[in-house]
Amino acid sequence: MGLPALASIRPATTGSTIVTSNLPFDEWTSVFGSERLTGALLDRLTHHVHILEMNGESYRLAQSKRRVRRPKLDAPPAATA
Repeated sequence: MGLPALASIRPATTGSTIVTSNLPFDEWTSVFGSERLTGALLDRLTHHVHILEMNGESYRLAQSKRRVRRPKLDAPPAATA
């Protein structure tokens, strides 16, 4: 089932949909390949919506950086020769 068919599965008023992206709207054409398709998609996605724009460091990136810096406690001791 292609993306255009997904839009007609159920009316938009029956539930909520959350879409997240790290790309601004003007760069979505590079993902979908067609300016016309991207325009139609954004027109439908942004009709009666609340857009929350969040700027700052990624929470997942910060968590990953902390994991890398912290040594693993359950790692086996290094073998001695």
